[in-house]
Amino acid sequence: MVAAFRARFPTVPVECAAVEDSDFFGRTFDGVVAWGLFFLLDGEVQLRLIAKIAAALPSGGRLLFTAPGQRCSWADAMTGRTSISLGHEAYRSALEAEGMYLVGTHLDEGENHYCFAHKR
Repeated sequence: MVAAFRARFPTVPVECAAVEDSDFFGRTFDGVVAWGLFFLLDGEVQLRLIAKIAAALPSGGRLLFTAPGQRCSWADAMTGRTSISLGHEAYRSALEAEGMYLVGTHLDEGENHYCFAHKR
């Protein structure tokens, strides 16, 4: 899949790595979308990822991620692995520790939980 992408978009950098191992190409980004990712990671890795994302965002940068509002764990339907939500309050604290703030949350009709954050 990476080879097909590179053939079609030769100037776009591509990396196949665990998010916790990526350096995000040594770049900063105005926004980061982590859809269906956080809760697939161990709790400590989630906290490190928040710090890593905060470092890759400039002031005013934005983050959108999905995770249930309550602290919980469950068997992921796609992977069978244990998924973990730290809960909105823990995410809020982690974001604030990294100079970010939780702007809001949203629950859609499919019961997907969205978290919107900005970097100060």
